[in-house]
Amino acid sequence: MSREPDGLADLLPQWHRLRDAEGGPGGESLRALLAVISEQVDLVRTGVEQGYDDWFVETAAPWVLPYLGDLVGYRTLPGYERVQATGIGGGTGGPGGDSRQRLAEALAPRRDVAATVANRRRKGTLPLLEELSESVAGWPARAVEFSRLVAHQQPVKLYGSGTPAVNTRRLSRGRLADLRDESALDLAGGPFGAVAQSVDVRRADSRRRQGGHTPAGVGLFVWRLKPYSVTGAPAYCVDRARNLYTFSILGNDTPLVTKPEPEPSAAHIATVDNVPAYLRRRQLADRLADAYGPGKSFVIRRDDRDDPVPMSDVVVADLSDWRYRPKRGQVAVDPELGRMAFGSRSAPRQGVWVDYHYAFADDTGGGEYARPDRVTPASAQVYRVGPGRTYRRIMDAYNDWRNDRRAGRCGPDGIIEITHSGAYQEQLDFDLDPGDRLEVRAAEGTRPVIRLLDWYSNRPDALNIRAADGCERGEEPRIVLDGLLVSGRGLNVSGPVGTLVLRHCTLVPGWSLEPQCEPHSPEEPSIVLDRTTACVQIERSILGTIEVVGDEVATDPLSVHIRDSVLDATGHDLPALSAPDCRHAHAVLHAHRTTVIGEVHTHAVEIGENSVFTGRMHVARRGVGCLRHSYVPPGSRTPRRFRCVPEHPAGAEGPFPRPLFRSERYGTPGYAQLARGGPEEIRRGAEDGAEMGAFHDLYQPQREDSLRARLAEYAPAGTDAGVIFVT
Repeated sequence: MSREPDGLADLLPQWHRLRDAEGGPGGESLRALLAVISEQVDLVRTGVEQGYDDWFVETAAPWVLPYLGDLVGYRTLPGYERVQATGIGGGTGGPGGDSRQRLAEALAPRRDVAATVANRRRKGTLPLLEELSESVAGWPARAVEFSRLVAHQQPVKLYGSGTPAVNTRRLSRGRLADLRDESALDLAGGPFGAVAQSVDVRRADSRRRQGGHTPAGVGLFVWRLKPYSVTGAPAYCVDRARNLYTFSILGNDTPLVTKPEPEPSAAHIATVDNVPAYLRRRQLADRLADAYGPGKSFVIRRDDRDDPVPMSDVVVADLSDWRYRPKRGQVAVDPELGRMAFGSRSAPRQGVWVDYHYAFADDTGGGEYARPDRVTPASAQVYRVGPGRTYRRIMDAYNDWRNDRRAGRCGPDGIIEITHSGAYQEQLDFDLDPGDRLEVRAAEGTRPVIRLLDWYSNRPDALNIRAADGCERGEEPRIVLDGLLVSGRGLNVSGPVGTLVLRHCTLVPGWSLEPQCEPHSPEEPSIVLDRTTACVQIERSILGTIEVVGDEVATDPLSVHIRDSVLDATGHDLPALSAPDCRHAHAVLHAHRTTVIGEVHTHAVEIGENSVFTGRMHVARRGVGCLRHSYVPPGSRTPRRFRCVPEHPAGAEGPFPRPLFRSERYGTPGYAQLARGGPEEIRRGAEDGAEMGAFHDLYQPQREDSLRARLAEYAPAGTDAGVIFVT
């Protein structure tokens, strides 16, 4: 559209404009013609302005960046030819445009092009390698020169009296291990270790078994998992009599990670404070002041006090079997398990609250990370729940909105916003009227937890969403859950609900977790669609089984749309989507970049792309829909496939590739993340060369290739440099 549709018409003399307005039927034909010309003039003006912006790397269009880089000898990263061939760099239109744009930015990072000249001046320095990892791949890194860690003989020379003299310049290199230095031994073999090792002739950049401990070896240790904060959350009481707690409100063990601090200068070598490293017991005991306190890696508060537990009362201990008993007034902390034990005099009476950081792969599920895709309607009425707000309970805010809605004091859009990362233990029943549009969401920077407990002995205590019968077509209610973590039970949806949206939510698979992250009720569903017409939309969420109960004769199949999410049945042979008794669900599945752990029994699959299905798929109506660029186990009954894995014909014998995950248990840091040792046809099997599954948009294979290419270009001359993944 033109920025000034009447700009040219306003330049005409008043007499011409009056004659144009007095024209025949319709009038102002000259003004309409000039508006069309003005639109084309604005297009030319915009092109000229963009052409000027394209002279600078900070403002240039994405497709111009490789051409600017070519002026200074910039080498494009591997895979960018594919981006240019598909036209990704020139626009983001069409389906999946945002995803393709992220791929283009990952393969031609603006920061990498801008720093080409400066990087070549610093070529061969270790701090530069760490900066390249951050700018090219987005991974924090630590560069290590292995020649300083290789054991070797110290040069000794004798004076005339026979007294040996050692070259003191090498006393700190290649020395034997000091068995009394337990902290150094604990770090041996890692990026911060200082214990010498024997020569390992395997190359540092080997794709199979890495070595690199040679005089010419250089290792770039990278962290792929991101640190996520939990602020002001209640801890979980494991044993009230013994005052035992876990940092995680779900009661599972979760390792704590360091809150990374920015590096002070470009010539600074990264330390444990600059990367999201796991906190270890011995290092935390030696450097407790660097990790404990407000604004740092973790902090503990008790009895509604604003002041944290004094650092002098905190001791680091091994609480693996809960055998360690702290002294009076002390608080024992195990950072590797995320556990706490209070002494007798420091026992909390009104609760424990914690701030801490945990590691995860991406912005998926309930968390305190930013959600830029959130939109608030201008006509929506917001009801805020939390400490210091109008409402302390979710149902109180819901009842007020419902009364205001029925009394005509507000429109159909209602938002219940939870402003605190606390636990809300109440029975939730949402009864929706025709035309209602309700959203229950977490405020920015919070992660509220909804714990559904056993309130009644004679009925299940799920989060109930019901719609009144008799809704006319187009008046079906809509409900959105955004940024919540739900444990203890699942969701039960019934009645003529129009749309159910789960966005950035976690419905704990198996309802709740055991200490070792095992599911408490592995066969219980997270969502039950009980004779409803709801269209389910799941985006960037983690949930358990979806169970569909419906009338297969009188009603149409439900639509279930899943994007960038994990559907976890807690077992490969358990149903992830089905009807009761493993019958076919009366639903049509649409899966985009999704990881499904479990079997799928459904009426139809309209589309399944860039996804992983670990259990067998049984589709009743196979004449419609398709699967493309996805993994489906052998023996599955699916619609037609396009470039899926495995590609063996029906009846062929194995061995067949299978996806390999770092962890298949929710609550662990590497949950649902594909392992690097897995089959390459799955790790790089998506349509754009990325990995299949929920973390497709991270573009891990492309980042790894880009980092290896830059490492080969900027590593010190004559060295054997390689990338070593810590997480």
